[in-house]
Amino acid sequence: MFCYSLFAIKPVEGRTLNAILADLTFSGWALGGTIAFVTILSEGALLMVGSQSGFAGGPSVMANMAMDNWLPRRFAALSERLTMQNGVLLMGGAALFLLFYTQGSVSALVVMYSINVFLTFSLSQFGMTRFFLKNREIDKDWKKHIIIHIVGLALCLTILFITIYIKFEEGGWLTLVITSFVIGLCYLIRRHYNKVGKGVRQLEDILSELPAGQHVNNDPVDPKEVTAILLVSGFNGFGLHTWLSIFRQFPKLYKNFIFVSVAAIDSGSFKGLAEIEALKASTRENLMKYVTLTRSHGFPADYRMEAGTDVVEMATALCETLATEFPRSTVFSGKLIFREENAFQKILHNETAFAIQRRLQWAGITTVILPVRVDI
Repeated sequence: MFCYSLFAIKPVEGRTLNAILADLTFSGWALGGTIAFVTILSEGALLMVGSQSGFAGGPSVMANMAMDNWLPRRFAALSERLTMQNGVLLMGGAALFLLFYTQGSVSALVVMYSINVFLTFSLSQFGMTRFFLKNREIDKDWKKHIIIHIVGLALCLTILFITIYIKFEEGGWLTLVITSFVIGLCYLIRRHYNKVGKGVRQLEDILSELPAGQHVNNDPVDPKEVTAILLVSGFNGFGLHTWLSIFRQFPKLYKNFIFVSVAAIDSGSFKGLAEIEALKASTRENLMKYVTLTRSHGFPADYRMEAGTDVVEMATALCETLATEFPRSTVFSGKLIFREENAFQKILHNETAFAIQRRLQWAGITTVILPVRVDI
């Protein structure tokens, strides 16, 4: 800003103010044109780095939001390259849409960028201010730290409100509409997940009273007997309901029970080797609870587990191996069923059970999906 005033820079059609400033600054130098070009090129490279940081940080933030039920759970999933590919694809698609919608207008894109970036900065500074206020009894120097965040918050909010006021009719209103829509959508997603969680907890409360059997069977599973392979995600009401449904729908048919689970490595668990080992241990412990409960009711039982980023692929491979080991087997899985199905629910709840069923049935393995009703 000081250099613009010092050199009395005036806007020129088709050129940026920095390009004009660089030409004037280096015009009398040897190789001045080359130096000015390198300056502007470096500026462009810096902007490219900035945009890449958005694609690096954005999906990570979306993954954390998905873990807290603000976005669909699939945004926390990792690809084979251990990236949050769903977040990358969504951000890339949104960027491409806005690029075509604005017809590449730099003025419109800069307005949309500046409003949201200072909104993000304001939220970050507010969060840091709140953090030091909450931890003022722990951090003795909290006053010294909080001052810079209060100043930063005041500056960011000032720039944000001025930008909205000045650029409201030049694309600012559209930015506010899009941002408000996304925020409202996040609240709807969280509300839905909370309702579903409440329904599942009610189911768990009912099944938590399920008593252990009195006829413990410690015999090993027999590959020659009719076997039920049950896919579970943890020792919970969902899995117990599916387990009980097998007894209700197919009484005295299955003699063996094999419980299968995949320790899904997502952004919440991919924090290091210790976290992954803890995830495996937790998965193994949950499977042993199913085995113990089933054996207490007089049925031989065992478990199989694997860890990976792709639940469908890992579960399918485990079931195919078990189908070879137990030729007279049927794979069972559960799926949440709502009173009124809609497209919104299909996006929020993945179709893992159906995806596994399609692959296993193609391989000639009988697979049954049992409904788990949730009244919300």
